[in-house]
This record gives sequence, C-alpha cells and structure tokens, in this order.
Amino acid sequence: MTRSRPGTAPSLPPVAPEVFAAAVEGLSTRLRRRLDAAVESLAATSADAAEDGTYGIRCGEDALVTLAPGPSGTITSPDQAHCTCLLSPRCLHRAAALGAAPVADPAPPAGTALPTAPVALPARGPSAGQVRAAEGLWTAAAAVLAAGITAAGAVARAELLRAAHTARLAGLHRAEGAALDVVRHLRDARDPQGAHRVQRPAGPVAALRELLLVTHRLKAADPDPGLIGAAHHHRPDGPLRLHGVCREPVAGPGALGGVLTHLVDDAGRWYTLRDVAPGGPERARRAGTAHVALRSFLSDHERLSRGGLVVTGAVVAPDGRLLAEPGVRATFAAGRPWAGFAPAAAADRTGDAPPLTGCDVEIVAADGEGVLARIDTGDGPGPAVRLAPAHRHPALAHTANLRRLGACPGLRVRVLGRVDPDRVTTLRPLAVGPVPGAGAATLRLPDEWRDRADLGYDRLCDAHFPAAAPGPPPRAAADASPVDSLLRRVRDLVELAVTGGRRAAAEPARDGDRGAHAAVLRRGGFATGADLYAALGAVAARRPRDAFGRPAGDDLDRYAAQWLATAVYLNGTEAALRRGLWHR
Repeated sequence: MTRSRPGTAPSLPPVAPEVFAAAVEGLSTRLRRRLDAAVESLAATSADAAEDGTYGIRCGEDALVTLAPGPSGTITSPDQAHCTCLLSPRCLHRAAALGAAPVADPAPPAGTALPTAPVALPARGPSAGQVRAAEGLWTAAAAVLAAGITAAGAVARAELLRAAHTARLAGLHRAEGAALDVVRHLRDARDPQGAHRVQRPAGPVAALRELLLVTHRLKAADPDPGLIGAAHHHRPDGPLRLHGVCREPVAGPGALGGVLTHLVDDAGRWYTLRDVAPGGPERARRAGTAHVALRSFLSDHERLSRGGLVVTGAVVAPDGRLLAEPGVRATFAAGRPWAGFAPAAAADRTGDAPPLTGCDVEIVAADGEGVLARIDTGDGPGPAVRLAPAHRHPALAHTANLRRLGACPGLRVRVLGRVDPDRVTTLRPLAVGPVPGAGAATLRLPDEWRDRADLGYDRLCDAHFPAAAPGPPPRAAADASPVDSLLRRVRDLVELAVTGGRRAAAEPARDGDRGAHAAVLRRGGFATGADLYAALGAVAARRPRDAFGRPAGDDLDRYAAQWLATAVYLNGTEAALRRGLWHR
C-alpha cells in the first residue's frame, strides 16, 4: 500500500451528496454533536491508498474506515463505505470519513443521451413537488446563513446535501448545483489549511445569494424556465470553431493548482479547457505549458491560447467547460490576433463561462504590487482604476509583470481580466497586449505571442516596451487614485452576515453606528442601500419573545429574505457601476 504523507488532508475519493447525508441522518443526537470535531481530526490523519483502489482511514486503535469507490472513482452507494467498529454503519467514524471527502458532482444516469443543445422548457411554472423541494432547500440554506459559514458544520452540510438530493430528484438542476456550491464553501471554511476562506468572502456570498434567490422564486411558483436549469452536459450541433484568448492560472482553494485556457467562438460564446488538480501554485506554473487533456489532441495550453481549435462531437458542461468525453475529436487551427477581439465584448456574458472584462488603459504609476491607471475612453484618459495581481505567489509572474508595467507611465495597454469582487474600481488582469493605433506608446510583443502576454506565465522584459518611455501623463499620480464606492458599507455587512452569521450581522444595530452608515449612504445617493442596510441590521438583532419574555422561536425566513434583498440590491447596483466604469 502507498501511504499518504502524515499531517496533510487525506486524498479521499469524492462522495455523492446523498451518501454523506444518509450517513449523518443515521447518527444519534449525541454523535452528531461530535461530528465536526471528528471531521476536523481527519485533517491530521494519514490515509492509505491500496492497489485495488480502496482507501483506508485509521480512526483510533479499534476502527478502520474503508472507502471503495466504483469505476468512476466516486463513492455513490452507502455500501462502498465500511467501518470495523461495532456501531457501523451508524457510527461516527464512517460519517466523519465521508464528511472529510470532497463532494462529487452529480452524474447523469447511465445510458442518458446528451442533448444537442441546452434544454429549453416551456414557461409553465414548477410543479407542486418542485415547490416543496425548493422550500426544503430554502430552509436548509436559511439555517446556514443564520449560523454563518465558519460555524455551520458537518450536520448543516448534511441537511443541505439531503435537500439538494431531493431537488435533484425533483428536476431542479440549477438549485441543486447552487446548493452543492454552498456545501463546497462550507467545507473549505472548516479546512484547517484553508486560510483563504476569511480573506475572500465573495465566493460564499455569491453562492448563498444564488441558492436563496433561485429557491425563493421557485417557492413562489415563478414560471421562468431558467430557474430549472440544465440537467447535464450537451453536444453542440456541428463542429465548434474556437479561438484562443488567454491562460488563467488556478491556485487554490484546497491546495489545487492548474490552468484555465479561455476560448471564444465566432458568435462570442466563451469556453474553457480546464486542467486543475492538487499541487497549488507550483502546479499552476507547470500547467501553463502542459499537454491539453482533450482525448487524442496533441498540443499544449500555451500554443492553444494563441491559436485555435476545431472540435467535433464536443461535450460542453453547463459552465462552458469542454469535456474529454468519448467521441470528442479536436484539431489545432490558426488563431486570430488580439486586435480582432473588441475589449468590451469580453465583458458581456454571451456564454456560460465566467465573463472576463477588457479595456484599454493608460498607465499612471506603480501602486505597491499593483498599478494605477486610467481607462482610455478614445478621447483621452478617463476614470482612475487599479490593476492588481491575480495571484501573488512568486511561482507565477503576475506581480513581477505589473511592477514592470508600473515603471512605464504613459504606456497604453489593452488589458483583459476579472473585476475584483470586493472593489469595482480594481481589475485583476490575466493578459495584456498592445493598443491598436497607439504607435510607439504601447507594447511591442513578439509575433509568436499573437499580440498578447499572459501575465501569469509570460515575462515582460525591456524588449517589449518602447525604446523611450512615453513619459508621465499630464495628471499627477495623486489625482489618479480610484474612489471606492460608498456601497462598501453594504458589502461589509452582507459579507459579515455570511461569515459570522446572524449574531455578527446584528452588531451594527447595537453599536450606534448603523444610523451613521445609513446617513452616509443616503447622502451619496444610495437611498435604497441605506434602507436595506438599516433593515438588515435591525432584523438580525430582533429576537421574538412570547408574553412571558421567553424565546418564541426564530424567524429565519424573515432574516434570510432580508439578507437576500440586500445581497441582490448590492449585486445589481455594483453590476451597473461596473458596466458604467469598464464597458465604454
């Protein structure tokens, strides 16, 4: 047997949501209270991987849990998890091992034919069974929100997984996917090695907002067919002709590392080729030039990102990923220069892949690890923005490249990246290129780079810059500091509610600052934001009492609805600000 390295989380096989949920349901109340500690203790326990594909986890001296995944590599049945203790299968050891394993993606039933396009359902509204399933998911999600992701443990995850499985049986594919996304964030939040979880709460916020919004609308029998979602992957009609755009390093969470290569078709739909596995930033660096895993296709991510691809028999996941399924055939094709991509087009969500934002900017000055710049409106410098490293690990080149760009004030560059979810004025660029028609005041990249430099992988050097620096722009760097939105107050409260739970969200209502923050928002023109900010703090602090002053239950529905209203307002308003700032 091969033993994993002690002191690291066991490399356990993925577990189907319903299997873990059933294991927790079989525990007694006393054992449920001990489940979180048992799951966390496995992070310091080694796992044995046997040659027959089974995994052994030692839980004390007298208990050994064995996980035996099927041909897919996933635990899909309760019979595939055994424990040697006397309480098995209703034992803590077995449930803890299943809870420590990753959550498996739902698989299509055996023999299911892939549709040739995403299924469009008539707008007839959800059935009574689907409404009941949505109500169960809403209740489970509201309990997670009230507790906060750092306090919601394995039992809360199991309740959410059970509700997600019910939603799947009812055909609520979008709601099920949203629930599994929340579960993964909950698992990361309890990971002792997941220090990233406190620093970037935007992911859990978006996941909970999606889950609560979809289930809220389904509960109300909203007839929008988009609320049902796509069941599985699909095969497009005819071959796909794709053009490479850029490579994006993936580093974390959970020590994952790899690369996403972004591609776009002639209609503007976005696709990705994904190569992510355990290994962290070092693997992310190596993956940038690794072989592309798409059946028998012979190329690498670097060549593909600057070239093109023709795929026949393509299988596309709901999020735009190209999958290496049987029957897929791919051949390399010529790409097109970046000059053929309109910057604003990259920002529109024309496909299922996460959108990237592009624009032309003029460098102003270095700003720590980042760069101060002004958006080039075509008539001269426009609003001030920040360019910040997408990743700061030294194995990746983002920080070094931005430092080099910041040393060349007046330079005009085309950037493509992601707007920081926490600050609408900050872009985390993935790639840069020359601005067409900018003459000597822009980058000079090698022909083989096809007018683009992937900031995580390519290294900018003196030869890529004008021989003479364009010179500082007419405005001083001090005048180019981006002004962060007043909505930051609303975002802080929304995020605090997700990370710390209802008690944390109630603090602004008790410290006397709630009115002051709301007044600042109102003076800044965000009257609705001010009202929602004040209402969320007030509802969070409210504790219903009966006539004798005793707790009279908890109004989780009202609190979840108030948080959802605030989160939806924040998301919509910030999206409008992003469009006004970046999409010109």
